[in-house]
Amino acid sequence: MAKFYPELDDTLRDFIARQQMFFVASAPRDGRVNVSPKGLDALRVIGPKRIAYLDHTGSGNETAAHLLENGRMTLMFCSFAGAAQILRLYGRGRAVSPQDGEWASLSPLFPAMPGARQIIVLDIESLQTSCGEGVPLYDYRGQRDGLARWAEKKGLDGLRAYRLEKNRVSIDGLPTGLKEEKS
Repeated sequence: MAKFYPELDDTLRDFIARQQMFFVASAPRDGRVNVSPKGLDALRVIGPKRIAYLDHTGSGNETAAHLLENGRMTLMFCSFAGAAQILRLYGRGRAVSPQDGEWASLSPLFPAMPGARQIIVLDIESLQTSCGEGVPLYDYRGQRDGLARWAEKKGLDGLRAYRLEKNRVSIDGLPTGLKEEKS
């Protein structure tokens, strides 16, 4: 049975901390709905109604484009081990880039990671748990290191060039708000 909560309590924070992966969903008014899996120790609970994750350079930048357009975002956590449970966080998000003043206070919350592109902050408007009994059980074997190795190989200049080419607009042609990076 689904249950809504007014904010993240200690039990829900503990559930989030035990998950090795979460999913981010966003959508423009018109265009494709985007759902992305995330891992790599990239998520932090900042408060009872705020959460943030470190977003890495990737093949697209859909979430940032959607947040710039309308701010809507959902994060979903589901238990693949232990007791079955799903947690969805609904709210309004925004992207914080390294050039933004808020970066200085948020970035120390995360481990240093090559290829870090922005921090996505979600202000939670509502949250809901559900049973998750339809989610299969999996054994966690570890995080992948391919993204970090790829970013290290690209180097800072290569990452800047890649983001300029691949991350400035969404697959639907929406601007992502990605700012020009200084050398």
